[in-house]
Amino acid sequence: MSQPQSRPAADLAPATTSMERFSQAIVAWAEKWFPDAYVFVVVACAVVGLGAVLHSGNPMATSKAFGDGFWSIIPFTMQMTMVAITGYVLAMSPPVAALLRRLAQIPRTSRGAIVFVGVLSIALSLVNWGLSLIFSGLLVREMARRRSLMLDYRAAGAAAYLGMGCGFTLGMSSSAAQLQATPASIPASLLPITGVIGFSETILTWQNLLVIVLVTVVSAVICHMTAPSRSATRTAEDLGVELEDDHLTPSQRKRPGDFLEFSPVLTIVVVLLAAGWLWNAFRSGNPFITMSQLNTYNFVFLLLGLLLHWRPRSFLESFVRAMPSVGGVLLQFPFYGGIGYMLTKVGNAQGVTLSDEIAHWFVSLAHDSGIFSVLVGIYSAVLGFFIPSAGGKWVIEAPYIMTAANDLHAHLGWTVMVYNIAETLPNFINPFWMLPLLGILKLKSKDLVGYTAVQFLIHTPIVITVAALLMATFSYHPPVIPAH
Repeated sequence: MSQPQSRPAADLAPATTSMERFSQAIVAWAEKWFPDAYVFVVVACAVVGLGAVLHSGNPMATSKAFGDGFWSIIPFTMQMTMVAITGYVLAMSPPVAALLRRLAQIPRTSRGAIVFVGVLSIALSLVNWGLSLIFSGLLVREMARRRSLMLDYRAAGAAAYLGMGCGFTLGMSSSAAQLQATPASIPASLLPITGVIGFSETILTWQNLLVIVLVTVVSAVICHMTAPSRSATRTAEDLGVELEDDHLTPSQRKRPGDFLEFSPVLTIVVVLLAAGWLWNAFRSGNPFITMSQLNTYNFVFLLLGLLLHWRPRSFLESFVRAMPSVGGVLLQFPFYGGIGYMLTKVGNAQGVTLSDEIAHWFVSLAHDSGIFSVLVGIYSAVLGFFIPSAGGKWVIEAPYIMTAANDLHAHLGWTVMVYNIAETLPNFINPFWMLPLLGILKLKSKDLVGYTAVQFLIHTPIVITVAALLMATFSYHPPVIPAH
């Protein structure tokens, strides 16, 4: 059966409002010009590689850094792969599939569905970014099956991504806030500069709550105003996406040797084996922090998938069904490892890396805490475009940023949050975190970036300005160094 042809952007009816016209112009541009995610990361490699060569004057060192870094984030690549797969497997279990169907019935209009997905994505990201990314994507697929809804699949997919663009570093998923609150996690060289900064100084401040409310409201308004009119809507069918049922049809036992595949005995054994480890992992600290660790998150979701599928055969079939969603992650993430090494490992004659040079330049422009906050936000967003890893990037940037914060008497906890608030903004236009979602939706980055770029253009000046203004509501406290 041939797939339906997509309607060219030029054939769509004209937008009805100025915001919709603006967004549709960007969407049309992205669909025509934005490259595939693989091309995007290779271009980024070329740009950073050229910058590293010009900075260091050493092409061989740059090449070595790229090769050394290429496999440096393989553990993280595997973790991200499992985030996508375990989320998919869990969603195909009967209980979660039923929940997705019920949630998909709540919105009554396409515009309402897009807003609903966006707000839910941000709310879930405050608890766990992986849950937000996968669950929201699967919810969009479920909504798209409602023929009566006439859902714009691109705009809904972009809404599912909002938690990664402006939410997850404001909640328990914040790697930088977690690192600074845990003495054992703070590098020895950084501890004297920052001390221990508890959640009461970062994600649990009223200022952060205000930012969360602000970004949620702004995101929802943008979703509502940029949702295409009915005549301009492009459904999954228009885009050639087949929405086959994600729910599994139970297989039948065909031979005596299939007994264990259709029996819950092995599932029970595995869960019992894991029970002691889970007990130790969760009793020792905050469960939200424990779940934010990717290995723990994936382990829990894998076990939940086993339990909810109950029989190994159903679990195995769902696992195989989930595999196509992770091809982009496996191919492209290593390139970001190479980019990170070129930025942080290639030094000039004085041993200063390109990342160091950029940081020093930004910090040198600051003369007071307000300007400093703006510069931290801009710097974090710029570097986040090339190194989209909140926790790892913070370790690189923190010595320069926090030393300057102490010199300028800027509040250390809010400096962490300014970094957090701005660091995710490039995610709107960088496909790095988008890859698992694209695999689930069976779309390309160009299909979503038109809508997420509008979010980026509106959020960036608002969020960085508000974060800088809120710095004035804090008083400086010297670093709190724990006694040994």
